[in-house]
Amino acid sequence: MIENHDCTEELEGLDNQDSLEDDDTLPLYEHHRIVVDPGQKMMRIDKYIIEHLPNTSRNRIQRAADAGFILVGDTPVKRSYKVKPLDIIRIMLDRPHYDNKILPEDIPLDIVYEDNDLIVVNKPAGLVVHPGHGNWNGTLLNALAWHFKGLPQYDINNPEIGLVHRIDKDTSGLLVIAKTADAKTHLGRQFFNKTTKREYNALVWGNFTDDTGRIEGNIARNPRDRMQMAVFPPDSEIGKHAVTHWQVMERFGYTTLVRCRLETGRTHQIRAHMRHIGHPLFCDERYGGNQILKGNTTSHYRQFIENCFKTCPRQALHAKTLGFIHPHTGQEMMFTSQLPADMTALIDRWRNYSNYNGALPAT
Repeated sequence: MIENHDCTEELEGLDNQDSLEDDDTLPLYEHHRIVVDPGQKMMRIDKYIIEHLPNTSRNRIQRAADAGFILVGDTPVKRSYKVKPLDIIRIMLDRPHYDNKILPEDIPLDIVYEDNDLIVVNKPAGLVVHPGHGNWNGTLLNALAWHFKGLPQYDINNPEIGLVHRIDKDTSGLLVIAKTADAKTHLGRQFFNKTTKREYNALVWGNFTDDTGRIEGNIARNPRDRMQMAVFPPDSEIGKHAVTHWQVMERFGYTTLVRCRLETGRTHQIRAHMRHIGHPLFCDERYGGNQILKGNTTSHYRQFIENCFKTCPRQALHAKTLGFIHPHTGQEMMFTSQLPADMTALIDRWRNYSNYNGALPAT
C-alpha cells in the first residue's frame, strides 16, 4: 500500500542532496510511505521501490538510499536492504512535497449503490481515479470529495477511508469505495485474500484456438519501459503472482470479445497478460493494440480499422462485474454494469463487418 501521493518527480533532485549522516539537523519531509504487503517475499529495497513508484529509476532510488533518504521505520537503510512483510518504507527529502489535498470538484458520478459503509460507482473511461503526477484534479476522488461535501465523517482525505482498489484511467467500469475505516479494512482483506468477484469484458486482437483459457505469469514493471508492465515466469522471483481466466464471448475473425475473470488484481493485469499470449487489447496504445495487428492490407480494411479506433479511442476494456461480502451485513453483494456506448458501438462495427464478409480467417 502506498500512502501520500504517487508522483516521483521530486526524486529527480537527489543528485544534489546531502547525506543525512552529514547533517543530522537537516529538516526532512516524508514524500512517500509504502507499507509492504503481508505476503511479500524478501526483495532488495531498491528493486521493491521501483516496482511500486512509477516514473523513476533504480539508479535514482539507489542514490536516495546512499544519501540516507530511504528509511524503514525511522532507520535509514542501504540499497541492499531486504524488505520484509509489513515493513514501513519512508522516502524522505529536504523539502515539502506538492500539497496534494483532495479538493471537492463538481464532477458527475454514476452511483450504482450507496449506504453508510460503502459506495459503488461506474467509472467512465477517461476519468483518473486518484490525483497524481499530471492529474492533480479532475479525478474520481475529487468527485467523491464533492459528493461527501458537508459530511465531515466522510473526509476523502482521511487515509482510513476511500479507495479499496483501482482501475486504469481509460478503463471503464465498477469500483467500490469504503466510507468507514472498518469497511476499508474488511474490503481490503477480501481483495487481498482473492475472494472478491471481478469480471471484465475486453475486445482483443486475433482469434483463439480454444473457448476458454488460463494465463498465469508474474507481473512487474517492464525494465525497458517503465510505463508498461511485463509478464515473467510464475516460478521467478520477479514481480507478483497473477492469474487471469478468459472465455470467448463472440468471435469476429480478426478480433474477439472475451470475458476475463481476475483471480488476482495486479497493475495492468489483463492488458499485460493478453499481450503476453499474443492478443493485445484493441486500441491499447501502451501495449501496441493501436496498430493493425490482424487482417488484410486493403485500403477498405485500413479505413475500417481507423473508424474503429475513432469509435473507441482507448483500450477496449470494461470492468463489468464486481462482487464482495458487505463489510457490515455479511450479505453477498453483486453488481453488473452495461458496456459503455463507445465499446458497444465498436463491437457492433466488428459484428457487422464479420457478418458482411462471411467467415473470416481464424488468425
